[in-house]
Amino acid sequence: MIPEAEAGARLTIDLAAIAANWRALARRAPGPECGAAVKADAYGLGIAAAVPALRKAGCRTFFVAFPGEGAAVRAAAPDAVVYVLNGLVAGRGEAYAAHDLRPVLGSLEEIAEWSAFQHATGWGGGAALHVDTGMTRLGLRLEEALAHAAALPPFSLVMSHFACADQPAHPLNTRQIAAFRQVRAAFPGTPASLCNSSGLFLPDDLGFDLVRPGIALYGGNPTPGRPNPMAPVVRLEARVIAVRTARAGECVGYGATWTCRAPGRFAIVGVGYADGFLRAGSSADDRDGALARVAGHPCRVAGRISMDLTAIDVGALPEDAVRRGDWVELIGDGLGIDEVGRRAGTIGYEVLTSLGRRYNKRVTGG
Repeated sequence: MIPEAEAGARLTIDLAAIAANWRALARRAPGPECGAAVKADAYGLGIAAAVPALRKAGCRTFFVAFPGEGAAVRAAAPDAVVYVLNGLVAGRGEAYAAHDLRPVLGSLEEIAEWSAFQHATGWGGGAALHVDTGMTRLGLRLEEALAHAAALPPFSLVMSHFACADQPAHPLNTRQIAAFRQVRAAFPGTPASLCNSSGLFLPDDLGFDLVRPGIALYGGNPTPGRPNPMAPVVRLEARVIAVRTARAGECVGYGATWTCRAPGRFAIVGVGYADGFLRAGSSADDRDGALARVAGHPCRVAGRISMDLTAIDVGALPEDAVRRGDWVELIGDGLGIDEVGRRAGTIGYEVLTSLGRRYNKRVTGG
């Protein structure tokens, strides 16, 4: 932990907000079980902190990408069900058995290897079947799953994944729903799961037996274009290292991409792309990039975001509004992760999972 007095920036993670978001999502689908995707170290916020908060709120089933993440979940929630979305690592069945992890199997080859491992070791742990209904990423093709359904071993879950649930009118949603209903009928009695965060907000009741939200738990908006129904979870604040002045015509930052049109003032803060404040949020003479809130006012980033430093245009503020040592907000009230991502030409997922390790990190609400 970097002491706050020495840190260039501080990151606050609100575990109570994560728990509240999980409860709100569970209420949207009161019949099915509500799980939680905690892959990528709980979307960058920390499995060791997020999983106990979710477990205390009532979550019993977690989804990760790799078995190492599953082991971290198992340490934080010994009684949880843990699925590994990226499937079975070849030749590593014992890694799943050691931590009671359930691989999400997406090919006949994986299914055969898992069955052979269970037969050879006597391991009776569960596994999920992933059927591709339109993502063309992982999973058996629909026709493949239907053709082999009768011969496949039993599974603890059958699942698929929406490609366009954040676009409710996209025609692929309808095709995927119809395909998954065929899958469910082919595996009677096996619990079924389709909905991610945005899937929970589609018009149809698609909860099936288990929903598995991810980004919405961490404050991302599952309904793009509409008000965000989720509570914000993270706040990122950067320390002002210096306040500089510049003459008209002088440039700010690498590449001289941002030119002062009039005499100006700039707060230089101790955060940059090495901390996950994305370089793609840089500003130039012909482009506005990221924003910061300085003394409660929105102010533009000036010039390129560099590795350790960012310049913020504070020329419109009173001279005494910002001083060396003050804190400015980069993510927080009015600057949610989705807006920060949009201004950097990306998405809130990347903003969260890019947050670095040089912050003074504070976890509240646990």
